[in-house]
Amino acid sequence: MKIVVTGGAGFVGSHACEHFKRQGHEVVAVDNFSRHLLLGKPHATTEFNVQFLESIDVPLIRADITNSEQISHALRGAEAIIHTAAQTAVTTSLQDPLTDFRVNALGTVNVLEAARQNDAAVVFCSTNKVYGDNVNKLRILEDLRRYRFSGSVAVDEKLSVDHTEHTPYGSSKLLGDVYCQDYAHVYGLKTGVFRMSCIYGTRQLGVEDQGWVAWFTIATMFGSPINIYGDGKQVRDVLFVKDLVELYDRFLQSKTKHGVYNTGGGINNTLSLIELLDLLEEFTGKRSKLKYHDWRPSDQKVYISDITKAADHFGWKPKITPAQGVKKMVEWIEENRHIFARNFEESPSQSLSFPERKGLDLTPKKTSFQTSMEV
Repeated sequence: MKIVVTGGAGFVGSHACEHFKRQGHEVVAVDNFSRHLLLGKPHATTEFNVQFLESIDVPLIRADITNSEQISHALRGAEAIIHTAAQTAVTTSLQDPLTDFRVNALGTVNVLEAARQNDAAVVFCSTNKVYGDNVNKLRILEDLRRYRFSGSVAVDEKLSVDHTEHTPYGSSKLLGDVYCQDYAHVYGLKTGVFRMSCIYGTRQLGVEDQGWVAWFTIATMFGSPINIYGDGKQVRDVLFVKDLVELYDRFLQSKTKHGVYNTGGGINNTLSLIELLDLLEEFTGKRSKLKYHDWRPSDQKVYISDITKAADHFGWKPKITPAQGVKKMVEWIEENRHIFARNFEESPSQSLSFPERKGLDLTPKKTSFQTSMEV
């Protein structure tokens, strides 16, 4: 079938393009290349992903999800839409909540309207942040190197998303989440809402504000100091990106019309910040200097996804362990050191130049649209 991936030049998006292309589907990527602008970072890995998509013969259309006319045209003829495009950083949402709303809420409604015009299935990248501070209201115990839940060991889909602080990012993603649910109930669209925990893997440009596993790995390998907000005992379940897109595939192949799924590594694949630093020291022989700061707004001390529902519905489970996944990241970063060296040296304000390929205008412009999705 024809599958269109919004945010296709981003981290999760490029992996979705690769997966479904190798499955034999017609795949089109849609992007407007502004991740680096929203995060105030250099553009090198976006350029890398553009070149990667060309290498696997995935056409790339420039379009902005906040522009209904552009996105309607870009998604024309789609039978399935993998909606990874988003503003992904909590810190950015606090600084600029209006842009965050336009991208994550309005942008998602525009994608859903285009899906309705084509009767296309939709995979939506939601986030564990929809539960907001309700996660911290669960009883939490403190151990030597990590926090853990007392009683329940993971968060299932029944935890309330109401009556709590979310941050603008959590709120805007929740709006998209609920709209995806409603388009299934009201219009009969096939929609899968995947409330993602920590997704990580190759072709990811982690920065301090977003993509912590990748950022810690890059910073460690380049000897950059790392800021720790809180005490470093925060725990997340981590899911390697290839396991994630396998879940998307199983949903699209299934007869399931609609579902909401907590999505992560689950209880068998968790890391605290401190534990990741230990793992990186084992693989690289290096450990960055740490500087501790106050907790950030609505940071969850522990978040572990209960993935039972996804496992039961689709016979899916993560295959790649944290140790295996982090090792893959270390190897990929080492193989592509030139990309990350550029990121450490470049100024975000430098002029950007993408080659024009197959008649497409790939020159980035400053618009409110981000290309990768990870919590």
